[in-house]
Amino acid sequence: MSGYDVSTITRVVVGVSGSLGSVTALRRATALARRLGAELWPVLAWEPPGGDSAVRRSPAAGLPVEEWQRLAKLRLAAVLEEIFDAEGPGVPMRPLVVQGAPGRALVATAERENDLLVVGAGRRGLRRAFSGRVSRHCLAHAVCPVLAVPPSPLQSELLSVHRRNTWHLRIDTRDL
Repeated sequence: MSGYDVSTITRVVVGVSGSLGSVTALRRATALARRLGAELWPVLAWEPPGGDSAVRRSPAAGLPVEEWQRLAKLRLAAVLEEIFDAEGPGVPMRPLVVQGAPGRALVATAERENDLLVVGAGRRGLRRAFSGRVSRHCLAHAVCPVLAVPPSPLQSELLSVHRRNTWHLRIDTRDL
């Protein structure tokens, strides 16, 4: 954001899914909103399984759209409660649940030039080629500044433990 006047930022929009990367982005967005005196807009974007076209083709195939919307609201509320407890974020907050692809939904929500869009930067490692689609979409299409927050160092540690467990590798206890 070099060369950008951050004093004009009035909203910090952040993508929240409940993943470790989105929680890291939410914490960074909250700190920025406090520092800038801006509103915090946590956004959870959702799509029905198979996408909107699958629901239009066969509405009886699964849960009604209203039920998916309700479940998305519960998911966002649970993440926010877990992160902020009863204290709240310390800034005005407007949680929002949006039906649609995450990248498009975030860009549509952060439609003002005086917004700041905060997203998780995706995973590192083997799946790198398939991760980060949301952050890449936001960086390419947003009209406002975008902050792509790198994964927490804890995330790579968790992935390392998961790989060891998957391959049944021994843990070197000398490092503990």
